[in-house]
Amino acid sequence: MRHEVIEKSLNLMIVLIVLAISIGGLVEIVPLMFSADTTEPAENIEPYSPLRLAGRDVYVREGCYNCHSQMIRPFRSETERYGPFTTAGETVYDRPFQFGSKRTGPDLARVGGRYSDDWQRLHLMDPRALVPESNMPGYPWLAEREVDADFVTAKLEVLQLLGDGYSDEQIAAAAAEVEGKTELDALVAYLQELGTNRKVRR
Repeated sequence: MRHEVIEKSLNLMIVLIVLAISIGGLVEIVPLMFSADTTEPAENIEPYSPLRLAGRDVYVREGCYNCHSQMIRPFRSETERYGPFTTAGETVYDRPFQFGSKRTGPDLARVGGRYSDDWQRLHLMDPRALVPESNMPGYPWLAEREVDADFVTAKLEVLQLLGDGYSDEQIAAAAAEVEGKTELDALVAYLQELGTNRKVRR
């Protein structure tokens, strides 16, 4: 009888569905907020340098995550191709995470150091010059735009407030580090660091 009352009352059904989903979500999410595995950085994981942080912003702005994931799943087919699977402790300094869900292009979680800086530059400017079958667009304008030093400094100050571990000295030196650098320089620096702290010998 009670079941019939719930099914016939649209408002009551909506309230109970929202309540059930909320409780289920909290049961899954809240424990992760207090687990050191998800809130503490993994070994060798440090906050991004100012130049790499600027490169990450370019990566996000240009929508690179639409075609490239940065999450290696714990399956043999993944780890043999890309390297060690991704752990939560690797991404504690990523806001937002770049896990992605589509792989039009390869996963980039361990791409750092796999190619030279010159290769990365040319690939970003004209992908088909290196990979003829690539459907990735070129980003030549990145070589013409300079990194906004004031924005990088302001961002580091905010991240420091959020607990990312930047010192006052690092923040003060940030503008000098990115001075005269292009967005292409920053993006290459970001890509060249990805996964280098988790490299293993094969």
